[in-house]
Amino acid sequence: MSDLRRPRVGHIEFLNCMPIYWGLMRSGALIDVELTRDTPVALNDALVAGELDIAPISLVEYLRHADDLVLLPDVAVGSDGPVLSVNIVHPRPLSDMDGGRVALGSSSRTGVLLAQMLISERLGVDVEYVRTEPDVPRMLRNADAAVVIGDVALRAKYEAPKQGLTVTDLGTAWRDWTGLPMVFAVWAVRREYAERHPGVVKDVHQAFTRSLALCRDELDEAAAAASRWEPFDAATLAGYFRALDFSLGERQLTGLRAFAAKAAERGEVPPLPADGPLLFQP
Repeated sequence: MSDLRRPRVGHIEFLNCMPIYWGLMRSGALIDVELTRDTPVALNDALVAGELDIAPISLVEYLRHADDLVLLPDVAVGSDGPVLSVNIVHPRPLSDMDGGRVALGSSSRTGVLLAQMLISERLGVDVEYVRTEPDVPRMLRNADAAVVIGDVALRAKYEAPKQGLTVTDLGTAWRDWTGLPMVFAVWAVRREYAERHPGVVKDVHQAFTRSLALCRDELDEAAAAASRWEPFDAATLAGYFRALDFSLGERQLTGLRAFAAKAAERGEVPPLPADGPLLFQP
């Protein structure tokens, strides 16, 4: 890549992003970027503030700042059915919770908003929301349901049913509701940076897509490597990676727009343009 400085690229060290980064080190692509590892919330804020040029960002935060950002095609974290790691855990049916409490044990703005949409719009239930630490047993001591993501949610997917609890997978719930995939996070570029350095952005994008393709070819190996550092065995992680949808094509964009429209109706985000490209065009 030829540029006055290397592009500033964000990296989330979460399990659901591992396949996108699997091949970057082996290909040497990391030499060509200034990589910043941080939490999703911190990377969201850094990209919006212009402190990063390219980074993963939650769908909700992208929608709030879509005028300043452009999406990388074919790179996202979502699901076209079960997502496994974005869940509501509850001891009784969600439809019976009118007047109850729901504990939000996550800083995931997209997952939390999706849960609220499902409860209020899909089920027509009115509840009180409280923010808590992501510990399902503690959450359910003072609430009727718990919204969790990530490792906590993935563990609950397998353990909660043994304790008589129901797990509502929010990827499945969205698909049942709309018939569409759910996009939880996207990779976005500062619009001004993409206009000034389209060749650099193209190179970074190609590095991501090559890395993701390599992981798809070596998924069991990637899962085995991740299992050395995670509280899940290789088979569980391989099943998780296979459940995730890392693409961002027309079908995923339709799902993204459907979520955006519902979020805009609730006043959570500005409306997206009804048409017009959202994706980076080199």
